[in-house]
Amino acid sequence: MVLDEAGLLKSCQVSGHAGAGKKGSDIVCAAVSVLTRTIVRVLSERKGITIRGDIPGRGNFQMEVEYNPEDREFLEGATAFFIEGLLSVSEEFPDNCKLIMERRN
Repeated sequence: MVLDEAGLLKSCQVSGHAGAGKKGSDIVCAAVSVLTRTIVRVLSERKGITIRGDIPGRGNFQMEVEYNPEDREFLEGATAFFIEGLLSVSEEFPDNCKLIMERRN
């Protein structure tokens, strides 16, 4: 996950399968998928936020986020929700989920 200088979601890449269960019943994969789908849905429904993304293959997803200054507060809340959700999964299942965050301009 890449955050901008203000700590807001700039881009995200999710890759691989968690390996915490059989295909179709992996709780870690399901949790990350739900969080990712939710952030995409919430942000894409907001007028001043643009999302560009790609799903290059099963188990892989990437997106970039652009926003208008007046949507900063909304994106701040959405970013916090997404980070906390992914942190929760990675803390509970550290062998199956890693969250890597960096800041870029």
